[in-house]
This record gives sequence, structure tokens and C-alpha cells, in this order.
Amino acid sequence: MILHKTKIRIITYIALIFLLSTACSTKREKLPVDGLVERIAPQFADDIVFEQIESPSGNDIFELENLSAGKIVIRGNNPIAMSVGFNHYLKYYCKSTVSWNADQPVQLPEVLPAVPEKVESEARVDKRFFLNYCTYGYTMPYWKWNDWERLIDWMALNGINMPLAISGQESILYKVWSDMGLTDEEIRGYFTGPAHLPWNRMSNIDKIGGPLPYSFMDHDFKLQKKILEKERLFGMTPVLPAFNGHVPEKLKRVFPNAKISRLGNADGLENPYSCYMLNPMDSLFKKIQKAFLEEQIEQFGTDHIYGIDPLNEVQPSSWDSEYLANLSKTIYESVAEVDPEAEWLQMGWMFHFSRKHWTNERIDAFVNAVPQDKMILLDYFCENNEIWKMTDSFFCQPYIWNYLGNFGGNTVLAGNIEEAGKRLENALKNGGDNLQGIGSTLEGFDVNPMVYEYIFEKAWTTKSDDLDTWFDKLADRRCGTEDKNYRNAWRILKDIIYTKQGTLTEVPITNLRPAFVGDDRYWAGWDKITYSNKDLFNAWELMLKAEKQDFDAYNYDIVNVGRQVLVNYFAVLNQQFTAAYRNRDLKLLKNTGNEMGKVLLDLDKLLSTHRSFLLGKWIEDARAIAKDSTEADYYEKNARLIITSFAGIYHSLNDYANRNWAGLTESFYAERWRMFIADAVKAVENNTEFNKKEFLDEELKFEREWENSSQKVIVYPVGSSVEIANNLLEKYRKEIN
Repeated sequence: MILHKTKIRIITYIALIFLLSTACSTKREKLPVDGLVERIAPQFADDIVFEQIESPSGNDIFELENLSAGKIVIRGNNPIAMSVGFNHYLKYYCKSTVSWNADQPVQLPEVLPAVPEKVESEARVDKRFFLNYCTYGYTMPYWKWNDWERLIDWMALNGINMPLAISGQESILYKVWSDMGLTDEEIRGYFTGPAHLPWNRMSNIDKIGGPLPYSFMDHDFKLQKKILEKERLFGMTPVLPAFNGHVPEKLKRVFPNAKISRLGNADGLENPYSCYMLNPMDSLFKKIQKAFLEEQIEQFGTDHIYGIDPLNEVQPSSWDSEYLANLSKTIYESVAEVDPEAEWLQMGWMFHFSRKHWTNERIDAFVNAVPQDKMILLDYFCENNEIWKMTDSFFCQPYIWNYLGNFGGNTVLAGNIEEAGKRLENALKNGGDNLQGIGSTLEGFDVNPMVYEYIFEKAWTTKSDDLDTWFDKLADRRCGTEDKNYRNAWRILKDIIYTKQGTLTEVPITNLRPAFVGDDRYWAGWDKITYSNKDLFNAWELMLKAEKQDFDAYNYDIVNVGRQVLVNYFAVLNQQFTAAYRNRDLKLLKNTGNEMGKVLLDLDKLLSTHRSFLLGKWIEDARAIAKDSTEADYYEKNARLIITSFAGIYHSLNDYANRNWAGLTESFYAERWRMFIADAVKAVENNTEFNKKEFLDEELKFEREWENSSQKVIVYPVGSSVEIANNLLEKYRKEIN
């Protein structure tokens, strides 16, 4: 039978439609990790294939193997597991590293390396927590979406599934307080400036840098929406805040009978900056909690886990165990009445910070007044002090083991990586069934990123128990190839630097208020360094002998290690300067003072070669939020304050968040030292004693002027890191060796 041509066309068309529809129906839905690859490695987006699989054990798993020539398949039971598999491939096959900083490029080989044999890995814990309230002030207050998107990608790559997510809450609070009758001035006036919001949120300080501009609240509110959308897309469980009792002082005007009390001064700050707390047993507490959570859930949704920290670095009205139990019980009930699925995430920092008050009886009463498994404790500073060991694993309530690592984001090489690893392994073995996860509570991002990557890698069975091998592989991905000199340099860092935990006082002496060695103002931690600067110099020299020097991570390391070498040498010079002053040796005093000034300028020059060490980027990001030049100046001042005096007054947090940054070193730290050196020389010339009071007055005057200035600072790197480092290596070889 012969078909009509028209019928043939119709049949052909129908067949074509069927084939197309079949093809479309079998096409895999795009996964969040596909977008991650497009951002991190767009050139290989078609060559890396992801497949979702079931986990027989219920734990997160990933698999990694060759799919075909030039293609890699990564399987996982969810987007986070797949992301960890992708990161494993990047680190151990591509010899590449992904920074948490958006402006640090990801450098990859031209051809995807093959995977010789199948890799399989399983998560050892369910929860992987990340961030600290303080990080939002010391690192992220002026971030834009591209910064956050990279961080969320980094968190996914490192297996983090429980990030602290506290942006945008001032907009929620503004609505709550407005509805309760407070004025705009009363509300924004109790908020701090952007960089100080973490401590406002933790009930430590009010008003510093306030009133908070609308532009920031709007910026932060919009950011939070995008942050939560992206984190949830990956399957993360963001930790949002709940009301912890901190209220504006003026709430007493509207509710004169409410039980509102002023907390004690925080960190030596004067009364105007003190916080006011509403007693949770007051009926108004539940009313505010309901209003806050309902508004937050409407705007941001919920994942049913809330960060609540009512007693961070403050004392309760009573230390009676029954009172503490009633306090936590009432707070939890106020949340559960709004969200019956609620879980409370509580920082364990207060148990470390005020251990003499937080006895085991009081901790037990506080945590177990909340229903079982409805409170999760963060063991906050485990490389130093593991609270789980002292409290019978937090008296059976769930907890997460955390590595803190740094205070204020200080740029100093430190970290007891081997000891931290041993402690973590012991916790996983002996910490009890209620150990639910591991995490990091770092205060800043500016230094030692590999320590945090190591901690999160140990959450998986692909971890390496051989630390020497782990550091060799780290060296490979920091310069993009296997280089003997570079590996040996990192072995030295492992053996002499990363053996001791970061502390509050182990910070660069260059960045602290100038003083003679042994003075009451002299609290720099360089004298606690347990290694020889000659060894660090040797590591720096080996790094500079590496054959491949075009990797951004390599250049970061060259600057990061080199600046520590110069800081350590400066500390030796200050010893000599102190001795010369006390011996009234004017010639040596002048010569040493001149040498100290040169080191500071050389340090600034080295720092200026990499964008991660620029004051200009920090200030540029702050000013970019503003709607006009007046606001831009406001944000710049806020940015300058947080990394110098903190509050624009003389108190215990001065220089807490100091940084080795280009621009900051030359214009701020070097100038303070210049004044100090000049005053010391003048005292010896006039045969008088150094006048500490006069110098402090001079110093404070300079600091206030600097904080209020808008000097131009470099925003983009200047010069070659390798070239300048090599010049400085030769310049200081004789002095250091």
C-alpha cells in the first residue's frame, strides 16, 4: 500500500515530537552543584557530571570516578555531599584550591585529570556548623552578594550544612519595636554601626556607631533573603536568631512596669553603651518573642533551629540553679509556642569565659530545663578547652565540637593543627552518642584558611591520618603542582608554626600600641612564639625557590609568611630599642628606631602586592553601601573603628581586631611607632624619663584624627609579590640569620 505524502509528513512529525519529548523527559534536572561548577570551573561545566544516589546508612556519602574519556562523575545523596566530592577532586586531582574570598581566583589545569580508582567517602557526623556572631563584624559587615555567594559555595565544598545566618534581623526588630510604640530615633539609636552589630545582637553593647542607617538595614535585609535562598538550595539548615531578651532602653517608656534591667559594662565600655535586658519571666517577653518570630518567619521562612544567647559574657540576675533552669525553660517555651518544631542552638562560649561561675550544677540545670534534644550546645573553643569533657558530654544534650582558631581575625600565623586533630578524633570516639557534629567558630577570615579546611575534611572518611602527607598535598594545591621546595617549606610550617593555638595576645607587635618591652602596656604575644625566626625565614626562602609562581594562592602564601618574618624581626628590634633606651645609648637608640621605621615601610610594601592584605578593599566595600557621600564617610569611619580602637575611645578592646594590611600599616601603625620612637629619643637627649601620659594623649589625638579621615588608600595590588619578597629576603638575610 502506498501512503499519501501528506500522511507521511504527519507521521514523521509525530515521530519527531515523540523523540524530542522522550529526550526532554530523560534529561536530568539541573542541581545546585551544577551552578557551583559553572561559577568555580565554567570551562569544565560539561565534563563534570553529577548523579544523585541513595545512602544505605543514611549518612551523607559521595563517590568519585571516571565516567569516560575527559569526563568525571561525582555521585552523592544530596547537593552538599556532591559538593564535597567535587572539592575532593579539585584538591587531590586538580591540585587546586577554592578560597572563601570571592576575589581570589580558582586556577585549574587545562585538562581534567583522570581518577585512577573509584573514591568513596561517608560523613562521620550529621552536622557541620560554621560561623560566629563576631565574623559578621570582623569580616563580613560590608559584604555584597558576590562575596556571600562565594562563601556559600565554599561552605558547600567543605561540607558545611549548618551555617549561622543572622543578617537582616534589624529590619525584623525595627518592625517589632515600631509596632510596640517606639520612635524611629529610639530604635535606630539603640542599634550600633554595621561592624558592631554582632555585639548588639549578643546583648553586649548598644549605640556605638549608631544610629544605624536605613541604607544598611535595607542592604542587609535583601542580602539575607538571597543568602537563605542559596543555602537552602544546597540543603543547608541556616540558623536564624530568636529574641534573646535584649531590648532598647526606651522600651521602659512604653512599658514602665516591665522587668527591664541594665547589664554591666562590656569590655570596659562606659554606661552609655550598656545593654538592657527584659527578664524572660516577664509576660512581655513571650509577646515580643511571638511578634519577632512571626515577622521573621513571614520574611525569611524557618528551618526550625534558632540561635539564642541570653547570657553571653554577661551575668544573670541570679546564679541560683533553679533560677537558671526557669530562665532557659521560659525562653524555650516562648519559641516553641510559635514554632513547635523549634530547636535552640546555644553558644558554649560562656561556659569557657565564665567557668568559675558556670559550675556543672548550674550548666546541668540550664541545659536540661529544655526538653531532651531540643537544645544543641556549641563547644566553642575545643582546641583550648573542651567543655564536653568537664560536663559529662553536656549532660546528654546534643553538642557540636568546634575549632575557633583566631580572635578578631588577627593576621598572625598560628594554629595547633595536629593537637586539634587529635582532640577531634578523641571526641568522635569518646564524646558520647550526643556528639552530633563538628564545626568552626572563627572570628575572622583573614589568615590560616587551611586549618579550617583540615577540620572540616576530618568530618569525612576520606580524611588523611598522616599529617605530613596532608601538608604535602596542601603545598601542591597552593602552588598548583608538586614542588619539592614548596613541600619542604610547608613541612617547616607544620613543624614549627602550626603547633600552638591562636590566642588573644599572640598578635603582631607592629600592630599594637607602641611600648617598651616589659611595660604595663606591652601585651604583644610575640615573646610567646616558640620557634626561631630563622626557621620561618628558611621556609620563606624555600617557598620563593618554587618553580611555578603564577598561582594566586602561592602569592598569598609568599606575602603571608613574609609579613610574619618581618613582624618577628621587628619584635627583636623593639627589644634592642628598649635596651638602648634603658642604657641611655642615644646612638643605638636612633639607629634602631630608624631600622624599625624601615621594616614597617617594607612590610607595607610587601602587603600591598596582594588584594587580601589591602585596607583599601575594606574601606571600598564599606563605602559602596552608602546612598550618598555623607553616608559613605559614615561607613568608612565605622570600618576604620572596628579594626583599630573598636569604639573611638581608650579601653580594653583597643587593637583587638588589628590587621597586617597595606595602608593600615603605613598610615596608622607606622605613624604610632614613629611618634613613640621620637618621644623616646627626645627623652634620652634631654636626660628625662619617657612621659607615658604625654605620649598616650598624643597617640589618642592621632587615632581620633585617623579614624575620622578619608585618606586615599590603594584598592588594587601594586607590584609583584615574588619580586618584592625576593628583594626583602636578601635585604634582611644577614640581620635575621
